[in-house]
Amino acid sequence: MTAETSVPSTALLAGADQDGSNYTARHLLVLEGLEAVRKRPGMYIGSTDSRGLMHCLWEIIDNSVDEALGGYCDHIEVILHDDGSVEVRDNGRGIPVDVEPKTGLSGVEVVLTKLHAGGKFGGGSYAASGGLHGVGASVVNALSARLDIEVDRDGGTHAISFRRGVPGAFAGTGAKTGAKTGADAPFEAGNGLRKVKKIAKSRTGTRVRYWADRQIFLKDAKLDLATLHQRARQTAFLVPGLTIVVRDEYGLGDGGSKGEESFRFDGGISEFCEYLADDRALCDVLRLTGKGTFKETVPVLDDFGQMTPTEVTRELAVDIALRWGTGYDTRIRSFVNIIATPKGGTHVTGFERSLTRTMNEVLRSAKLLRVAEDDIVKDDALEGLTAVVTVRLAEPQFEGQTKEVLGTSAANRIVSQVVAKELKAFLTSTKRDAKAQARAVMEKAVAAARTRIAARQHKDAQRRKTALESSSLPAKLADCRSDDVERSELFIVEGDSALGTAKLARNSEFQALLPIRGKILNVQKSSVSDMLKNAECGAIIQVIGAGSGRTFDLDAARYGKIILLVDADVDGAHIRCLLLTLFQRYMRPMVESGRVFAAVPPLHRIELVQPKRGQDKYVYTYSDRELRDTLMEYQRKNIRYKDSIQRYKGLGEMDADQLAETTMDPRHRTLRRINIADLDSSEHVFDLLMGNEVAPRKEFITSSAATLDRSRIDA
Repeated sequence: MTAETSVPSTALLAGADQDGSNYTARHLLVLEGLEAVRKRPGMYIGSTDSRGLMHCLWEIIDNSVDEALGGYCDHIEVILHDDGSVEVRDNGRGIPVDVEPKTGLSGVEVVLTKLHAGGKFGGGSYAASGGLHGVGASVVNALSARLDIEVDRDGGTHAISFRRGVPGAFAGTGAKTGAKTGADAPFEAGNGLRKVKKIAKSRTGTRVRYWADRQIFLKDAKLDLATLHQRARQTAFLVPGLTIVVRDEYGLGDGGSKGEESFRFDGGISEFCEYLADDRALCDVLRLTGKGTFKETVPVLDDFGQMTPTEVTRELAVDIALRWGTGYDTRIRSFVNIIATPKGGTHVTGFERSLTRTMNEVLRSAKLLRVAEDDIVKDDALEGLTAVVTVRLAEPQFEGQTKEVLGTSAANRIVSQVVAKELKAFLTSTKRDAKAQARAVMEKAVAAARTRIAARQHKDAQRRKTALESSSLPAKLADCRSDDVERSELFIVEGDSALGTAKLARNSEFQALLPIRGKILNVQKSSVSDMLKNAECGAIIQVIGAGSGRTFDLDAARYGKIILLVDADVDGAHIRCLLLTLFQRYMRPMVESGRVFAAVPPLHRIELVQPKRGQDKYVYTYSDRELRDTLMEYQRKNIRYKDSIQRYKGLGEMDADQLAETTMDPRHRTLRRINIADLDSSEHVFDLLMGNEVAPRKEFITSSAATLDRSRIDA
């Protein structure tokens, strides 16, 4: 293996005078190697909370996955031991155990103690890999209170241990040595790699077990089993034939349960595409594959240890799985080798551009687009598309350290060529099944383009030019006088009866009211055109004035807060859910920016008899339980109240002063901010509760019925 042993030093200010007047070279502290990692762990793993703890595990797992990418490994096991340690096993080639000539250390020690050292720099050991910087294993070693590694290679099992990055040997083997953790066992520094037993020469592999150093990580940092399962499943999809077993002996499952999950998908990214899609398919999963070459100049380590700029020829392999469905959302997952690129890059740009251009060419030749119609745009071609875009190449160039965006420019051209050739073959196929599927896909894209144009025309016709002038706003809108967007509020009120009370209760300077009649359209299972035709949905979008869907412009919104004011009963909750569905699907930036709220009107009013000084005569409660607790407290304290406790069945039953005091006056009201912490999870929940598929919703209702508190039913 080739190792780069020169490591960057980190210079820190150790103790200059406070006024800075006596700052000399003696104040500089030079940290060599793993000392820098322990001093500044966030630079290498991002943070020292749960995310950093998970990052350490990914580093070890990815080393094993790189062996699988090279075709040397087909089984990886991840074990979460009951003492808090983590072990990763694989049946790859094993880390080299011979001596690296420049350092005089064994290959195992070089990999685990030297930054920027490994087998992924020279290009001879790995054609493609997830790790590129050569710091992963050594960083985990530096941040572990104890790390044990065993390598099966060359007819023997070789072992070495480390304590906070220092090589040596612990008294006793395995996890438990009578102390709280394996790291507390007696330790003898200085021992190098040792051969512990003989094995068959055909047996190879690596086993790494480490105890995260609690001097580095926060006390509440812990591994997330669900995230681990998700990453293992994703990797198994990307590397067909690889089995990844996750065994939880610590009890991170629900309720502290332990268990084992195994992931293996021989179908690869085709199976991944089917897994990601949740709508009915318009076509079979298509597989677009190909490769191309490009040249780039890179520094290469020569025989004399010098880095020499050399022009090398690279090969880039493209493998894409995609299918169109009846839905409207686009799901594209992209990867470089096994590295997820959530923010895309040149490979995704090439894919989207070529897909749109190729579809336009075929649509024109098939005359599915009229002569007077414009070409479809990217969003039209991608509507309802689920795709997994993967490329494999040696030494990809990423934009930034997070590896979220691929920057290799040649990927754009090569992916474009592969997509153009393979997709055109599908869209122009003469086979009966493929021809029918291709026609359905193209007709969907044309329909999306026409709907988009209709929506744009509607938006252009309805958007208000300024905050105060509008001849097209709904007549039922009771607007506010202020043109200060940050201060203004729009109350979407359920029913005309509540509107009358709300008009008297509001502050017309900055509070606007828009009544809606009954339950609006469920937009989750309706098309864009149906939504725009609906009077209530159209009025809401028109009044907010920022458009809808992909053209939504948050800066153009006329109000700083949108407040949903509905009755505190089951029908009110349903109307609020329908309104939130509209905002989540067509005005999501309003929700993401924290500008959508739900008002919390009271359920009961208690009138006190002869209240004491400083005590309110009327007390409001917001739930049956709060009412019971309040009445019990009054009885205990001998506070008298009238037996005729008023229960509000709707907003219209409140007087204007009561509604203002409890629900609309910013000084006294309670608002619940609507937020989306997890976009993928929220999409799933809205689709489950409000989507077209009835069976999953019925199953959810049936399975959740037992958990319902029957006393909460408003009957």
